[in-house]
Amino acid sequence: MKKLFLLIVVTLCVCISFVLFASASYPERNITNVLVWSAGGGTDACNRVVMAEMAKILGVNINVVNKTGGAGGSVGMNYAYSQPSDGYTLCGLSESCVTAGVQGGFDKRMNVWEYFIIGGSPDVVSVTPNTPYMTLKDLIEAAKKNPGEIRAGASAAGSIHHLNLLALEDGSGAKFNYIPYTGSAPAQNAAMTGEVSVVVTSVAEQAQLIRGGKLRPLAVLIPESFVLAGETLPSAFDSYPRLSEYLPISQAIGFAIKADAPDDIKAVLIDAFKKALKTDTFVKWAEDNYYVVSGATGAEGVEIFNKLESLFAWTLWDLKAAKVDPSTLGIPKP
Repeated sequence: MKKLFLLIVVTLCVCISFVLFASASYPERNITNVLVWSAGGGTDACNRVVMAEMAKILGVNINVVNKTGGAGGSVGMNYAYSQPSDGYTLCGLSESCVTAGVQGGFDKRMNVWEYFIIGGSPDVVSVTPNTPYMTLKDLIEAAKKNPGEIRAGASAAGSIHHLNLLALEDGSGAKFNYIPYTGSAPAQNAAMTGEVSVVVTSVAEQAQLIRGGKLRPLAVLIPESFVLAGETLPSAFDSYPRLSEYLPISQAIGFAIKADAPDDIKAVLIDAFKKALKTDTFVKWAEDNYYVVSGATGAEGVEIFNKLESLFAWTLWDLKAAKVDPSTLGIPKP
């Protein structure tokens, strides 16, 4: 019996030592960032720039792999969550992922993750240049006269862009024919080709297309106007004050690690993340692409996503656009 007890103790000590050593030497091999949205969108772009800078700091490659699909990016999120909590699998996500639960795609609260928030950019309503809509009022009045006929593109159901489109409808009385896409880039491409007439994505994602005359911006979905390349984009709130009942909703683009990962691994990632956001390469990129940088991590990041989860879930429920009652998931009202 004593020999068996000694063997168990020795085995436990070896296992603990191995875990501690593995954590202390992290990272020893390449890291994978599973991105839940499609290539070319804001979440993809932000993650690729930051991962490139973090890779230099950590001394390993960080491979960004797009795994799209599902409500609120649930395909990629479920896959990343199924991987070991060893810091070698990250999940590139955004605030839109907090709706995965009420959309029926993720059976857990978002507090199973710990977040690294890069930042975000306000949403803008734009149209295909050959449409007759020169102002937001022109678009809304046309949508009121022909409910459900004007096709509007945005990323997947439950995303921030879809939520903003729903809020625009509710606050203005218009009704669009919502066409979901796997990410912002496909939605914008659809607007440029005329597959849809309207697109709702962020200023950062549309900036180059707007500057190139491929999209015509009508209004930003925040209370203040926004200056883009010398042009002032009006606030949709000016014409439709009821939008304040649902907006603004801020982007929170970044990545996450499973909350039960070892603290020392989280500390290594936090240090590399903070340093990456201060590099000249990232600072210039953020300025050129109209991103407001956050840098929130740890408890601060979790608190931000908890609030977003509450706001998004219950807003979708109130707009009758959710499949699952947030209360059944334990999501508190905002």
